[in-house]
Amino acid sequence: MSRIGKQPIQIPDKVDVKVKDGEIAVKGPKGELSFEFDSHLDIEIKDKELIVTPKRKIGDWKALWGLTRALVANMIEGVTNGYEKKLEIHGVGYRARLEGKDLVLELGFSHLINYPAPAGIEFSIEKNVITVSGIDKQQVGQAAAGIRSKRKPEPYKGKGIRYVGEVVRRKVGKRAVTAAT
Repeated sequence: MSRIGKQPIQIPDKVDVKVKDGEIAVKGPKGELSFEFDSHLDIEIKDKELIVTPKRKIGDWKALWGLTRALVANMIEGVTNGYEKKLEIHGVGYRARLEGKDLVLELGFSHLINYPAPAGIEFSIEKNVITVSGIDKQQVGQAAAGIRSKRKPEPYKGKGIRYVGEVVRRKVGKRAVTAAT
């Protein structure tokens, strides 16, 4: 049995959940999200609790059961509180700024990098920290990963864009290796 899929999801008072024809729609104070779930699953709402159960036990039903429950729980969390990821910029001359809703990055290249804001995603900048926020957990993570990929942290000097709290393993440079031998 799926341990995650068995757990009921508590629906907060501010959130409205509707299940109709294989689609679930969640509406809350921050916005609205919808998701089409698999026909092998059934979603019921009882006493401010949402329960996901499998109809037939075919194929990878356990993984699908847990996945669907986790996605619906993330949707409910997103429309109530929202999600955010923080990225920090390390490096001399590396900067970020906002032009409208788009993010403009100066990362040591000969050109500026323009990163347009996807629908439902907002950027904010405070000193060298970029905050990516929105109601869809997958979109927030994808946008943060897209920004990080523009200049990943390199292991010798540690320059680049990294998540706040991410530890970059540093390598010893060429000069220190030859001096030791």
